[in-house]
Amino acid sequence: MSSALPPDGAPLAHFVSDKPFDPKAIEKLTPEQERIYLASQLRLMWWKLRKHRAAVVSGLFLALLYLSIPFSEFLAPYNLNHRQVDHIYMPPQRLHLFHEGRFVGPFVYGSSFELDMETLERKYETDRTKVYPLRFFCKGEEYTFWGLWQANRRLFCAAENGTAYLLGTDRLGRDVLSRIIYGTRISLTIGLIGITISFVLGITIGGLAGYYGGWLDHVVQRIIEVLQSLPSIPLWLALAAIMPVTWSPILVYFGITLILGLLDWTGLARAVRSKLLSLREEDYVMAAELMGASPIRIIFRHLIPGFMSHLIASATITIPSMILGETALSFLGLGLRPPVTSWGVLLNEAQNINVVALYPWLIAPVVPVILVILAFNFLGDGLRDAADPYR
Repeated sequence: MSSALPPDGAPLAHFVSDKPFDPKAIEKLTPEQERIYLASQLRLMWWKLRKHRAAVVSGLFLALLYLSIPFSEFLAPYNLNHRQVDHIYMPPQRLHLFHEGRFVGPFVYGSSFELDMETLERKYETDRTKVYPLRFFCKGEEYTFWGLWQANRRLFCAAENGTAYLLGTDRLGRDVLSRIIYGTRISLTIGLIGITISFVLGITIGGLAGYYGGWLDHVVQRIIEVLQSLPSIPLWLALAAIMPVTWSPILVYFGITLILGLLDWTGLARAVRSKLLSLREEDYVMAAELMGASPIRIIFRHLIPGFMSHLIASATITIPSMILGETALSFLGLGLRPPVTSWGVLLNEAQNINVVALYPWLIAPVVPVILVILAFNFLGDGLRDAADPYR
């Protein structure tokens, strides 16, 4: 039997093909398998998110709310400070489509009121002889659009010489629906600005503490423990109370946002630190270090994306907490103040139990607060499942 080994000094023969590698030649993939294997990470997340119906609906709802922010003046039927002294504490006017069996379209009935001289209560009665059809894409009160130019076009308006208070009016005769629409701009943006501050601080401080460890980690952990030992609501109240009363509403707005952002980074920093302590020993981190990558690049390019699902869940929990924080401070009179309008400022007028008992429509701003909190929670649940590779 002859030996297969080559003679001494002769090169060994090899049987590795030098043709271009074709992964599809090894295993024939079905079109569906090829579609999944070649898809990007974002596309895989989107396919998984679409299966979570509650998250998709919540995402669409939040997207519509945030898209409405630049067009609040167009969407609101009245200006922010529009007043009608003849319609103080007017109850909501119901929307109808048919009048006496005939289709009219969206309309409201007129109303009349009389003042009870014994209780000084305004009593409104529906006048079904007055029909006020709503007008769409109509000309209403003038407003300054984006602070640049004058405009008067609105999505819908009341009929000529009529009213359309779909959610009633407040103590000054201002439309509650219009004020809720204007308040959306402040209440939703304060969460985005606050979470930006919170995430920058939490990821940076927690990332450095988890990556380097040692004395830096000890110092960061002691600072976090001190901040987390302080009760949130009293601390918010104390910091909000020290803001000068001479500050403009814009400065108060940014002051409240800064307070919320500076106090909500501790939980995220601790979570990032614990993750990085376990991930920094992985082989791909050592490979990045040997290739000369800087610590900042390793943290933000290689380590942080490894637990993106946790960051998404934290973001969708932090934004609602900041919205609730602003609402609570404004409700207690220590947050935003008029003429700035937010959902918390509107709820501040419903503190009196007598007002709530007599004019319950004034607590209507609590409805968008509840819906937004639920929507963020459902969306965060869906995004976390979609971004987690182990689910």
